[in-house]
Amino acid sequence: MSVSTAAAAQTICAPLPVLGSDVTVPLVTGGEVSYAALDYAASAPALQRVWDDVAAYAPYYGSVHRGAGYLSQLSTDLFENARNTISEFLGCRADDQLIFTRSTTDSLNLLATALPADCQVFVFETEHHASLLPWQDARVTYLDAPRTPAQAVETLEQALAARDPHGPALVCVTGASNVTGELWPVRELAAAAHAHGARIVLDAAQLAPHHPVSVRELDVDWIAFSGHKLYAPFGSGVLAGRADWLRAADPYLAGGGASRKVTRRTDGGVDVEWHETAARHEAGSPNVIGAYSIASACKALTEAGFDTLVARERHLIEKVQTGLAEVPEVRILSLFGDEAPRVGVISFVVEGWNSSHFAAALSAEYGIGVRDGLFCAHPLVRTLLGSDPQTQGECGAPEAAPGEKSLNAIRVSFGAGTPDEHVERFVTAVKELVQDGAKWKYRTEDGRCVPAV
Repeated sequence: MSVSTAAAAQTICAPLPVLGSDVTVPLVTGGEVSYAALDYAASAPALQRVWDDVAAYAPYYGSVHRGAGYLSQLSTDLFENARNTISEFLGCRADDQLIFTRSTTDSLNLLATALPADCQVFVFETEHHASLLPWQDARVTYLDAPRTPAQAVETLEQALAARDPHGPALVCVTGASNVTGELWPVRELAAAAHAHGARIVLDAAQLAPHHPVSVRELDVDWIAFSGHKLYAPFGSGVLAGRADWLRAADPYLAGGGASRKVTRRTDGGVDVEWHETAARHEAGSPNVIGAYSIASACKALTEAGFDTLVARERHLIEKVQTGLAEVPEVRILSLFGDEAPRVGVISFVVEGWNSSHFAAALSAEYGIGVRDGLFCAHPLVRTLLGSDPQTQGECGAPEAAPGEKSLNAIRVSFGAGTPDEHVERFVTAVKELVQDGAKWKYRTEDGRCVPAV
């Protein structure tokens, strides 16, 4: 660890309090152990602050926007104040819209329905499926995986230079990879997009929980992220950014709340006047608790200070990287190289091990929760592994002999609520499993590797 990083780590307090920190789980080898939740990239635990805020509000829950009663008005104020809080957290421009959705996936699918006619979309094959797949009704150009941040910018510039300069275009890019954790050059990609008359949407699902994100500073046109990765797992997400395409598009869902005026025509049909605000795409009763929980998490992270949070996370990343580097059988997956800046997301393979088997042993024998597979980013993981898996090996047998290519990977991810002990236990477990093997027998059940009873 560098002197500066060590000094920064010493200045921080304990991890932020999260739900589940006192949960114990049984081990197949006997006894119990505190659960080490190291799958933050899938869903982060709720901050205690978020849970307390939601619990305090819950008795006052009411319908939003259209109720005359006190609880309805209180809930409406809370819902709209949450919109303002999150807009400030994201550094939105004065005329931006912030729409509440179900998730990052929902946000990007919403934006896909709002694309102007004949819009061309540019997306790297390295994206999570949430940002790779929604654009298939548009003209999509899939860009090859870059091997450096500079190459990413160069690849995008070349693709944009070859497009029809008169039509609309959109670039979709992640802020931090959900597979490698590596940070992408968002500001430079935004500059390249705008220089060629294109717009850009940022998938910040993995970035926003770890680093400050500003729409203005990054100069992106839209940003999307999910509450359940931002320590607010109550089923809500956000799409924030420029209003013009959203105002011009048909409502994402047709129904109450999206409509300003509905009248019956003489021919028996219905005329609808839709809202031009965010309500246009928020039909139905909104998830007020989900919106409020995101706002609560934004406040908690801001008050904790991202400088402090980033310093602590770098401290944990170095612990994991240093520990895994001591195991020759382990290979960390990376596009930009081991020294590339990243958030607390690290994927790797273990020579001679089936990844599902390894992850199952971490859970059953050490009480450690990680993830294995292709992480809803199949093209990227296959590129990193140099393989195109057609079948999954049985969990009790190695998926690949030494020297052969792995079929999938293991991912460890952590964040503001992760104590040092969890990553230290993880590193120790990896070393012991590689050296001594699993202590238990495992079998495949419904496609998953589980301990044999």
